[in-house]
Amino acid sequence: MVIENGEVLTLVDDEGVEQEVEVMGSLDLENQHYIAVAYLDELEEEEKGKEDLDVFFLQVNENDELSVIENDEVFEKVSSAFEAALEER
Repeated sequence: MVIENGEVLTLVDDEGVEQEVEVMGSLDLENQHYIAVAYLDELEEEEKGKEDLDVFFLQVNENDELSVIENDEVFEKVSSAFEAALEER
């Protein structure tokens, strides 16, 4: 399964609470795939001009399982790579 930009995913946190997120972008960095996502309810509020959008990044493993980036150095690399990709557009 390939995760596409614009796709809506349901994430479950440690407490079992479900949140829907929309995939805002994806990239490969150092042989690893990452996606940038934003909460769907925040996207709707941002479109109305009511809220700033928080985007966060998830690592995608070979089984399309998602995980949080826990290493600060890796997070900074991924964040910088997404910013650079946005500037190229």
